[in-house]
Formats: sequence, structure tokens, C-alpha cells
Amino acid sequence: MLLHYLDLSWRSFKRTPLVSMLMVLAIAIGIGVTMTSLSVYHMMSADPIPEKSSQLYAVQLQTMDEGHTWWTDDNLPMQLTYQDAVNLQNAAVPEKKVAMMRTGFSVYLDSDKVKPFTGEARMTTPDFFNMFDVSFIYGSVWSEQQEQSAAPVVVISKELNDKLFAGENSIGKLVYLDDDSYQVVGVIADWPLNLKYYDLNNGAFNEPEDLFLPFSLVKTKKLTSWGNSNGWKHENINSYADRMQSEIVWIQFWAQLDNAEQKANYSNYLNSYIAEQKKRGRFTREKPEYSLRDVNQWMQYNNVVSEDNKILVGLSFMFLAVCLANILGLLLAKFLRRAPEVGVRRALGASKRQVFLQHLVEVAMLGCFGGLVGIVLAQLGLWSVRQSYDYYSSIATMDITMLLSAPVIAITTCIVAGLYPAWLVCKTNPAIYLKSQ
Repeated sequence: MLLHYLDLSWRSFKRTPLVSMLMVLAIAIGIGVTMTSLSVYHMMSADPIPEKSSQLYAVQLQTMDEGHTWWTDDNLPMQLTYQDAVNLQNAAVPEKKVAMMRTGFSVYLDSDKVKPFTGEARMTTPDFFNMFDVSFIYGSVWSEQQEQSAAPVVVISKELNDKLFAGENSIGKLVYLDDDSYQVVGVIADWPLNLKYYDLNNGAFNEPEDLFLPFSLVKTKKLTSWGNSNGWKHENINSYADRMQSEIVWIQFWAQLDNAEQKANYSNYLNSYIAEQKKRGRFTREKPEYSLRDVNQWMQYNNVVSEDNKILVGLSFMFLAVCLANILGLLLAKFLRRAPEVGVRRALGASKRQVFLQHLVEVAMLGCFGGLVGIVLAQLGLWSVRQSYDYYSSIATMDITMLLSAPVIAITTCIVAGLYPAWLVCKTNPAIYLKSQ
């Protein structure tokens, strides 16, 4: 019976090609606009590391004195001071943790084949690659001994390896960063990261860095941060050593806590750490304050998906509703025009249910066609977003979920719009049209 309904629907399309094309176009435009905004929203809010997002925690400490406030909802600074980051990194718990910051260098080789250029770098500790599931195609991460000795080693991205060494195995080769040479110890594979969740302070949708170096080099090389540095009180900072011991927050810190027991143990440690620092004249608030937020909580805390994005999705669905209102009018005109034909079918024995289902199949087919054309329009819309905003280049795309959702949304909304016209035409009184013949 379904095949028969599909055949009748296709015949109906061919009898009224102009009206049918107008309805398909209206659906396609509504779906194209809706899926453009919905795809961006979906990619922005998607869990960036679902296999372990509940095990990775961003660490915050309340270092400010009483009476001082921050711009966050809970007044907690989003980064740590250098001294706190180092202390937490040197602690016995948890087993995996990482301190890091963003910086950059002038990159070049001892060759005239590659012109010098500026490269972004992440100063980090060895657990970074394991914690955030970064895989290697050549070599591996530097050792803990190299971290402690501030060895001049570097891990580079596949893209940078292609640029500098034509994609060859570059382990052991030298790269010059500013005035110093660094030995390549690892090359990471392409990292399909839509959201740089590990450092939301410096652009949530920026590309990951191409250079990764030991965090211990920060102090040795007196490196400056290319990210946010914030202070809450006046301090006389006359040297780099003063900055290291200041209350300026500029270091990101993450801990991997695999279960509730580990989280509880680390919470106890943080309370003890705050109490110890309080004896030294820091953390003067009566109540110790800290926070452990997992990846998704951290994204929500940092408002990765802003209210503007949510409003845009709502407006796009309202536009789709306007398109469906126009389709409703066209369906009423088309279906009621066929009332004499339906009356004859009813007189020949077709039930109201059969007539109703036939017309719903027809509007579902309209929705399917409109959804497929809408995917094409959505791809054009996402392409225009990528061309207009480099910031959204990694998220203005449709994954398989959105590709499958487009026709489903189109078919569902068309069926909803076609319920009333289909119900109206199936109530046709056969006697009226038989007398008119």
C-alpha cells in the first residue's frame, strides 16, 4: 500500500509541478537556514572528548583576599598563579596532571628553504598528550627527566612537520625557536579538535598549537604568556622572578580524576594545600574556596555557547515555521482542488483513513525532497560562515548527526503542516461531487 501511495504522490507532483516546486523550495529555504544555525550550535556545544570528559577537571583556586571580586559568577579566577601551578604539579596526587600556558616563537631552520615565521606554542608537562588523547606518528613525548632539567626539546604537529621537513620522520632534527635550537622528539598526528577546551581563555575555537615544549622552560627561558594574564592587587614587579612569585594568574591547570574516590582525595589535598598557604600569608579568606569542573561543566562555566547563539537557533526555527505556514496555504489549495477526485475515490470504497494516509505520504515526500535540497543550501550557508568568520572555520560544518537530522526535521514539520489539509480533504462528502458529475 505504501508503494501505491508513493506512486500517487509522484503523479500528483507531476500534475502540479509549479506548486510542488514552490513547496519544496519553501521547505528547503527553511531547512537551509535552520540547519546552518543548528549545525554551528551543535558543533559548539558538542562534547569535545566524550570518552573521558567526566574524568578531566579544570582546577581553580580562590587566591584573592576578602572583599575582592572577579568577573566570574562565583568570583573564582579561571587560571592559577605560577607558584600555585608548580606546587600542584609537584604534588603526589593525582597521578596525571598538567600545567600549561600559551606562548610563541619565531620558527626557522638552518636552511634557506623555509622562510622564518611565527609559530604558536604550548608550554606543558608530559601528561598533556595522554590526558587529552593526542597521538603520535613519529617519536613520543619528552621524558620526566627532560621536563625536570628543562631540556631544549620540542614536539611538533603534523602540519608543521610537513612544512619544515616535507612530512619525513624528523625525530632528532633541530628546529630554531627565537635564538635557540630545539631537538624534535615527537610529531603528533592531526588533532581533529573543534573546540580548544583545554584553554578557553585564549579563544575557544582557535586551532591547537603547532609546538609543544616542556613547561620547565618557562622559568629557564623567561617566557612571556601569549594568553590572558590578570591580577587583583597592586604588586611591585621589577623582575621575572617577581612575576613568578606574584599573585598574577596566567597558568592553566588540569587534573585527571578517574573516579569519585580520586576526586574526593584530591579535594582533601586542595583543602590541605590552601590551609598550608594560609599559614604563609596567602589565601586569607576564612572559608577555603576552590573548584573542580569537568570538561562539559568548564564549557558551560565559560559560556562557550552564548545566549546569542541560542537566540539565533530559536529565530531560525521561527523562520522555518513561517515557511511551513506558507506551505500550509499551498497544501490547502492543492488538496481542496482535488476534492472531486477524492469524492469519486470515496464513492468507490476508499476509506477516510486511506485518503488521509495517502495525503500524509505526499507531504512526507515533499519534506524529503525539501530536506535534501535544504542540506545543499545549509552547506552553502556554512561555507559563507567559514568565509566570513575565520573564528568559526572549525565548527561551521555538518557532521553525520546534522546530515541525518535535516530530512527528519523537514519530513516531520511537513507532516505537521499537512495534518489539517489532509484531514479536511478526507472529510469530503462523495454525494456532493457525484451529483455534480
